[in-house]
Amino acid sequence: MSVIRNPVLRGFNPDPSIVRVGGDYFLATSTFEWWPGVQLHHSRDLVHWRLAGHALTRESQLNLRGITDSGGVWAPSLSHADGKFWLIYTNVRTCGMGRPFKDVGIYLTTAPAIDGPWSEPIALNSIGFDPSLFHDDDGRKWLVNMMWDFRPGRNRFAGIVVQEYDPAARRLVGPMTRVLAKDILSEGPNLYKRDGWYYLMLAEGGTGWNHGIALARSRAITGPYELDPQPAVLTTRDAPGSPLQKAGHGELVSTPAGEWFLAHLAARPLVLGRVADAPRPPLDVHPADRATLRRCPLGRETCLQRVRWTDDGWLRLDNAPTADYRRSGKREFFATVVAENVSFSRPVSGETQTRSAPTTPALLVSAPRGVAPHPWPTPPTRDDFDAPQLDATWASLRGPIDESWASLAARPGWLRLRGRESLHSLFHQSLVAKRVTEHRAVARTRMEFRPEHFTQAAGLICYYDTRTHFYLRVTHDETRGRVLGIAVTDDGAYSELADAALDVNDWPAFHLQAEIDGTRLQFSASRDGTAWQPVGPVLDFSKLSDDYGSALHFTGAFVGICAQDLGGAGVTADFAHFELRCVRADE
Repeated sequence: MSVIRNPVLRGFNPDPSIVRVGGDYFLATSTFEWWPGVQLHHSRDLVHWRLAGHALTRESQLNLRGITDSGGVWAPSLSHADGKFWLIYTNVRTCGMGRPFKDVGIYLTTAPAIDGPWSEPIALNSIGFDPSLFHDDDGRKWLVNMMWDFRPGRNRFAGIVVQEYDPAARRLVGPMTRVLAKDILSEGPNLYKRDGWYYLMLAEGGTGWNHGIALARSRAITGPYELDPQPAVLTTRDAPGSPLQKAGHGELVSTPAGEWFLAHLAARPLVLGRVADAPRPPLDVHPADRATLRRCPLGRETCLQRVRWTDDGWLRLDNAPTADYRRSGKREFFATVVAENVSFSRPVSGETQTRSAPTTPALLVSAPRGVAPHPWPTPPTRDDFDAPQLDATWASLRGPIDESWASLAARPGWLRLRGRESLHSLFHQSLVAKRVTEHRAVARTRMEFRPEHFTQAAGLICYYDTRTHFYLRVTHDETRGRVLGIAVTDDGAYSELADAALDVNDWPAFHLQAEIDGTRLQFSASRDGTAWQPVGPVLDFSKLSDDYGSALHFTGAFVGICAQDLGGAGVTADFAHFELRCVRADE
């Protein structure tokens, strides 16, 4: 029996939006400040997925220059109707704790096929974020969104609103109607219609440890909506031992055979120890276990769960073990997962705790019945830079990868990066990187670089955002010439590790390596690619996560290569190859 192994999209792939067209399934995920915008994945069996490309590939569709860390593209919504794909997306220009305003733009783009071409965007409104487009069976279309209230003393999450979209006029029409307001943080709304009911699915509790998915329904699209008697369809807020955490923000899809699946985000935490032993208070801790420090450097990932509709018309997880799966030879492992996937209602004073329907996600889920497995070719772990352009797994910051700063033609068989602004810049960085998808990984590259000034640098980087990253780089020192060392930005504080600097004046090339093992990051270097020596101390890789630092974050860890030239001379660094091997714990 084929099994879905969660997460299905590993590493930074949050806020999944799923749609089926015939026998094909497509998933869109958030990209925030990373370019290109909106990752698009494709599957034919819900088990195996491939990166099909990106929707937003032109700056006329997406302007990210100056976007704050963890701003940019939030929670895209992908749908299919009238013979084409529809994509709603938000460009969040300012965000962060303590900011009363969210300056956003909500846009619509369409395409005849998942690989495009995607149209120029239509601006819709700026009332909130995480919108979606609902195609009703009478042909009308509705934008559903959360509304943000910046006024002092008001609930910032001011409720869910719907408004009709007129595709002929290419604009929103008619009144905006608030259909639901709750005390809990409610966002990411999606509408579905089944058996005469409009179902409103919500992401609730914020996208951290308290995250979850809730449901409401109405006989009319504009309400009134009644709340699901079960507070959450999916959550891990009561299950600190679950291997998947932060579960929430989901969308539904049905198979041709009538089975239902829920795509949702989750994160795989590393357990660091006791909060009391931490050097600083954590930004967020699990509400059911405030004594344990956890971090999720892989970011929020995409998972799939089986769901079913009850006789009284509500949605529930269906993650109990099956007889077929128990015969698969992995009974012990699955029994452990199921034990963790039991949620209990909180006891009322004087009453005993009672078991409720499962609300925590499963690592392993049975695949759709009657569908033949459809694996895709395994992507290579090494890029020798011998193709005419970088493949879709590469990402850059806040703008497209182009020949002006990242050239595959200037020196065939090499990637030449032209140094631009610093790693703290929100505008023009020369950095390309790939998602880290497992807690164990090794990255390697070979670089040729001849800096002539301390403002010039290039090398291998482990990156979360402009405020937190670890950089193994070659630069120039006035007395020693070329030096290899580590620069660290830790929650905005910049430092250079003096005891990690090596004199490398006579090195013909630089082989650079990063070894990741859970929380441990060890850089090393070699002049010939054979004899490696550690550079600097073991660093804390877990800091590259949403859960570290003094600001809200929503992305994940990347490893890549980059170059800087703060003097503007345009010095270049040449890279012969880049390899990133991520090791799955379940294989």
